[in-house]
Amino acid sequence: MDLEYAGKSVVVTAAGRGIGAATARTFLAEGARVLGADLNVSAELKESGALTFEGDLTTEEGAKLLAQRAAEEFPDGVDVLVNGVGGLAGMPITGLDGLTEEVWQRGFDLNLNSAVRVTRELLPQLRESVVTIASSVGRWPSQGPYFYASSKAALRAWSKGLADDLGPRGIRVNSVSPGLITTPLWDEYGPRLSKEWGVESFEQFAEEFPAMAHVTSGRWGTPQEVANLIVFLGSPAASYITGADYLIDGGMEKVL
Repeated sequence: MDLEYAGKSVVVTAAGRGIGAATARTFLAEGARVLGADLNVSAELKESGALTFEGDLTTEEGAKLLAQRAAEEFPDGVDVLVNGVGGLAGMPITGLDGLTEEVWQRGFDLNLNSAVRVTRELLPQLRESVVTIASSVGRWPSQGPYFYASSKAALRAWSKGLADDLGPRGIRVNSVSPGLITTPLWDEYGPRLSKEWGVESFEQFAEEFPAMAHVTSGRWGTPQEVANLIVFLGSPAASYITGADYLIDGGMEKVL
């Protein structure tokens, strides 16, 4: 299938690694011009052939600077925006008694407000679609940690509202909610979760976790599998899809 990306302009945030890096590579392979943004531009992103932007997209200033760079590189506008900023950023896994104002605000700045700020700043340049990376935990918030789940749930709701907001302008908006994916987030969060569940070997825990989580496919997903969905949703091939959230979790949610 030709996804019609030849000559199209795409901005991908959190493009330095994981899902973002796979997404940037896939857009490039489809013939798009890509501006990849991250807090720290990785060697992988530099070597991919994408244009790069380095900045803190959890701040208004960072979002404004990205929009300025996009306008310089893509004077005809941005066809697709992929909002990928998110994560835990070393924040504690805690219940309400240990949930400081700083942790709560940082969680929402990282997982919700960054997407809002970047999309708002790029809005005058946007032409076709926005795809935002949420999370399956936004569908079933739990304590581990629920500031992350809550911010991802809010991100899904915001994306749906944005679809109605931008629809009259001809801009489609969707989100994707990955489940167990082998990303750097798991490298950070997994060992802590393993200890919390009383499993000494992180490697053993990682191997057994899909079965523990009732993943039908019986395995972890890959960043490339998520990237394939994102690139499809951003394309004209998905022209009648907007206001949707696509779960990509190997069949885990059916039992939750």
